[in-house]
Amino acid sequence: MIPPCAPKLSQKLLSPYTTTIFTNTLSLLHEPAILFHPKLHQPSLLHLTTTASLSKSDHLNSAHHVFDEMLQPNYKACNTMLKEYTATCQHSQSLSLFMCMHKWNLRPDCFALAAVAKSAAALRNNVFGRSLHGFAAKEGYAKEVAVEKALMDMYSRFGLLSESYKVFDEMGWRDSVAWNIMLTGFAREGLSEKAMGLFYSMHVCGVEGIKPTAVTIAVILPVCAKLKLLKPGLSVHGLAIKIGLDSDTLVGNALVSMHAKCGRVLEDAHRVFLLIGCKDVVSWNSIISGFLENGFYEEAFDLFSHMVSMRFLPNYATIANVLPICAFVEDGRYYGKEVHCYLLRFGLEKDLLVNNALLTHYAKVGDMKRVEFIFKQMHSRDIVTWNTVIAGYAMNEWYSKARDLFHELLSTGANPDSVTLISILPVLAQLGDIEEGMKIHFYILKHPVLLQETSLMNALVSFYGKCGELDDALSVFKRIQKRDLISWNAILSTYADNEHCEKFFDLLHEMIHEGISPDSVTVLGVLRVSILCGIRILREAHGYSFRLGYTSELVVQNAILDAYAKCGKVDAAYKVFRSFAGKNVVTANTMISGYVKHGTQENAETIFHQMSERDLTTWNLMIQIYAQNECTNQAFSLFHELQNEGLKPDAVSIMNILPACTSLASIHLVRQCHGYILRTSLGDIHLEGALLDSYSKCGNIIDSYNLFRVSPQKDLITFTAMIGGYAIHGMAEEALGIFAQMLELNIKPDHVIMTSLLSACSHAGLTDAGQKLFESIKEVHCIEPTMEHYSCMVDILARSGQIREAYEFILKMPCEANASVWGPLLGACKTHKEVEIGRLVAKRLFEIEGENIGNYVVMSNIYAANERWDGVGEVRRMMKSKYLKKPAGCSWIEVEKSRHLFVAGDLCHLRRVNIHDMLTSLDQQIKDPMVDMMEV
Repeated sequence: MIPPCAPKLSQKLLSPYTTTIFTNTLSLLHEPAILFHPKLHQPSLLHLTTTASLSKSDHLNSAHHVFDEMLQPNYKACNTMLKEYTATCQHSQSLSLFMCMHKWNLRPDCFALAAVAKSAAALRNNVFGRSLHGFAAKEGYAKEVAVEKALMDMYSRFGLLSESYKVFDEMGWRDSVAWNIMLTGFAREGLSEKAMGLFYSMHVCGVEGIKPTAVTIAVILPVCAKLKLLKPGLSVHGLAIKIGLDSDTLVGNALVSMHAKCGRVLEDAHRVFLLIGCKDVVSWNSIISGFLENGFYEEAFDLFSHMVSMRFLPNYATIANVLPICAFVEDGRYYGKEVHCYLLRFGLEKDLLVNNALLTHYAKVGDMKRVEFIFKQMHSRDIVTWNTVIAGYAMNEWYSKARDLFHELLSTGANPDSVTLISILPVLAQLGDIEEGMKIHFYILKHPVLLQETSLMNALVSFYGKCGELDDALSVFKRIQKRDLISWNAILSTYADNEHCEKFFDLLHEMIHEGISPDSVTVLGVLRVSILCGIRILREAHGYSFRLGYTSELVVQNAILDAYAKCGKVDAAYKVFRSFAGKNVVTANTMISGYVKHGTQENAETIFHQMSERDLTTWNLMIQIYAQNECTNQAFSLFHELQNEGLKPDAVSIMNILPACTSLASIHLVRQCHGYILRTSLGDIHLEGALLDSYSKCGNIIDSYNLFRVSPQKDLITFTAMIGGYAIHGMAEEALGIFAQMLELNIKPDHVIMTSLLSACSHAGLTDAGQKLFESIKEVHCIEPTMEHYSCMVDILARSGQIREAYEFILKMPCEANASVWGPLLGACKTHKEVEIGRLVAKRLFEIEGENIGNYVVMSNIYAANERWDGVGEVRRMMKSKYLKKPAGCSWIEVEKSRHLFVAGDLCHLRRVNIHDMLTSLDQQIKDPMVDMMEV
């Protein structure tokens, strides 16, 4: 029976206000909801279930039917359930129950009404929340403190701070909680100044019983941190100490974060952290994050290790903070693997945030195989996931893979964001894929939101600049709506990289005219361009840097030194180097690098020995200069010394020492380098090419090819090394086969590869193949032939006996031939006993390089072979007049890992007697093949 006091809803006239609440509430019910609980001791409303397939009118009719048949529940039980639903985050049920109570004329108490307001805020139901406020005012709840605070919080969560503050302003009595709610609202919306003003008002209001609580301080400290207001932050810290909250966990965590963000992580943040009475995982996360933000990576990782040792269980946020640290600490790749194992052990690896952090870490340490494995195992991916892997490929120079993954992202139907495009544009620039970049440009034009992204437009300018499309770069630059300094630096770098000095300086003047102040990046561009313009402009650029006040920055100092060195003014660079007050290891390295470029070994040694601090780059530079000057003993001595200093050779170290191994023709040393590369996982495509080249030059073409065959990432460098290896071994057919493979992979050849191929054809006597190859240089591959190409072509013709054709080929060259072109022809004249052409060639060579004794010796031998003794005498007189003397011949051999050096006329070798006996025996065998080998 339905009691008389509860008439049917269809018979009761609903007020407009009630109807509004009812309609808006039912619009939330898109999922089944249990409106009551057995505690109510009333029939269950399980049958009051709505589905997403029902329309709003279906919801309304269904609810009407159920309400008509229900018995009136107990109002105390309803109030209890309202509060319970809100407390357990069952917000839709809370609103539904409130509507039923309204239908039954059951009056909720103020705490139940406050709970409903909290549920409305959680559901972001603005309309219902305003209606609820009206209900509270009509029914006399508006002055209840609990309701007022709930309404304030509700409005602040809606972002309606003016409404929230109006409630706050009209409150008869405000406690600390009310102040905290208002403070939180301002802080949440980023109204930092208003939050600071409200906090001050609370502090000085003078009302008894109102004082800042732990929540107050935890809310206002992040505001101080955001504004970098250290002094107010310190005042709040002092207040916390005064009222005894400094050891409170919530306050302590906020203090740690504030001090860290204000740059006082070592002085104060760590001290506050130690004083927290009961640390939680947030405490540890705050201090670790603080150390990370301030660049103290080693210390941050030590804190994480200490946290684990104290048996605190890290959460997702901890891992997301720690993993990026691993890439910046020594042996970070191994620490990263330990953290990864930890994740697997505690089942945290399924979280998307954690997986993204793992991808970032492995990408930073160059372990792209692990990145690919994790990426393939992920069940869910967001755009951050894709961006991380694409950026990882780009960072590790796997450009083709980055482009392929970008295409895979597009195939999923997902839309790339600005970060995706900023990551892929430099990749396309490296690949020279102008067509793909233009498609991205068109995509940006179709999405006006992306056009407003200044950073993306800057990346597009840089893309066109690196591809040499200066007009397009300038067009994009002019379309940037909000140009910043980075925009100007991007277009300036475009013209600097493409050596357009005049336009560079025009743009620089335009930038200054618009009131944009140059920064150190601008100055670096100016210095780079000044190198192209000569020493006078460089000195002006130096003065310009000084006037702007950037010569005190190390990066600018190094650029100035490098610029003088590149202009050939090493002495001027050294004077500048001596004038710098804040020199460090990088500055000294730059100076040594300048000496390395000019082969000035003694000066480099002087600076090296004067350095109080050295890094791996220092050692690498010195090894390089010793290796390039054929001081192999010093190079190996330094290589061992750097390891004794506790440093580990990197890819550059190995690339610098490999030429020393090659100069000794020591296959044993090359294999040692190869083993070290494998043990330390120095995966570098340039290093692989250098190793391949070293095997070839040491005579082991088989190992060279095996290394080439298993290389996963073959590029132009790898193919160049392999083709060059076959070339020096005279294996022209194999070299041409590798070249065909390269063309099948759409790798564009350069002048170095063409030189190697021509050289191979020359040594193998493949005249026709060599001529066709030479013709293809310009016609097929669009490469302008260099002097080396002409030299190889002359050698091909001359070796095949076509001496006159080779001579005429030189005369028809579009440029003046140098010694590298005439030299092979002179050698061929000796082989084929061609005196007259040889005499003409020698005359040219004597003019070009008159101090090269080799040319005189060859011409003398040509005369002697044809019994032209007058010519021999003439050449010798020329040599005597120039005081030329032939250097002693030198050779060496490695036997059982020991190197033996031989110089003509030298009697220093300890086993010279045995060697001469063996040579005598071999000489006898050559002269008389019938000599019994056993007798010998």
